[in-house]
Amino acid sequence: MDFAFDARTEELRTKLLAFMDAYVHPAEATADEQRALLASPWDTPQVVADLKAEARRQGLWNLFLPDAEYGAGLTNLQYAPLAEITGRSPHLAPTALNCAAPDTGNMEVLAQFGSDEQKKQWLEPLLAGEIRSAFAMTEPEVASSDATNIETRIERDGDDYVITGRKWYISGAMNPDCKIFIVMGKTDPANADVRRQQSMVLVPRDTPGVEIRRAMQVYGYEDHSHGGHAEVVFHGARVPVSNLVGEEGGGFAIAQARLGPGRIHHCMRLIGMAERAIELMCRRAVSRTAFGKPIAQQGVVQEWIADARVAVEQLRLLVLKTAWLMDTVGNRGAHTEIQAIKIATPRTVVGIIDDAVQLHGAGGVGQDFPLAELWAAARTLRLADGPDEVHQRSLARRELKKYL
Repeated sequence: MDFAFDARTEELRTKLLAFMDAYVHPAEATADEQRALLASPWDTPQVVADLKAEARRQGLWNLFLPDAEYGAGLTNLQYAPLAEITGRSPHLAPTALNCAAPDTGNMEVLAQFGSDEQKKQWLEPLLAGEIRSAFAMTEPEVASSDATNIETRIERDGDDYVITGRKWYISGAMNPDCKIFIVMGKTDPANADVRRQQSMVLVPRDTPGVEIRRAMQVYGYEDHSHGGHAEVVFHGARVPVSNLVGEEGGGFAIAQARLGPGRIHHCMRLIGMAERAIELMCRRAVSRTAFGKPIAQQGVVQEWIADARVAVEQLRLLVLKTAWLMDTVGNRGAHTEIQAIKIATPRTVVGIIDDAVQLHGAGGVGQDFPLAELWAAARTLRLADGPDEVHQRSLARRELKKYL
């Protein structure tokens, strides 16, 4: 395993770091100011559109897609250090580069499983950053960590599918630029195998029967920068059979294919979030005095900083190993490592950010620093794409099989 950056990665890293310093970080406050003046908090501030135009001009666009037909053609190992950099401003940088969830996963689904017509109608405008999308899987009435529990119905009626069900925490759905939902529901709950009951269909936002009911808060935030997390109800929404993604009964397998890259992308960005927390912690420690000496000389603060550095270096190596395995032996061959980083990274980064919050005192929980927002995002990722306990269960069972 050689984790040295190749020439293309180094070139993109240099460009991206300069882009972050010159454009993204200065735009963070501007985005908040512009959003406060918009008619709707879910509208996109002009500075975000400006960032997207500049990123595209510089060739910093669709970096996440390994298929050169649609994206930059980077391997997971090449993309990892770039995603880490965007994690330093997770509510702005990924969107600016058209590398933000849930669009990334949805574009991967359409690129891999979509028909030519679906790619033309939905993938192409997503790749161009002209529209946004949402992935409607999680439901309030069941434990959605087990995807076989999904209750939303997708029923065939002649040449149409009729979708009935209630979803929530559907990321991005409050944004008016979100034009398409990939909806997961059951097409054959009575007869098919438990993992062949689910299917995915494309449901345009303006389909009659689609109700965007409300925005769900996340630790008190409405997460305007990501387009919110909505409760969405499908009241017999009707779409053509041609809107089926892949085949009937293929929804569970598609979801697994979608979540693998999504999980590692989250972990890549989380390392960037931790790096920004460490930077803020160090700057605060050397600039403040308490009880007669700089905070940086307090033993507990030095422990926080040292432990954070050790943890980040460990996590980065595990993420890079996982990326390398995904590139060389595929997602299935990297299954254990994907689960390991999904367990370890959010949990560890939450702790690092929490120490940074503690060091900043009242400032750490307010809006003058990004730490509270970073903490909420990192803590949420202990639930998103499968809670810790689900991955621990699966990983432990895989380990135990060696001894049975």
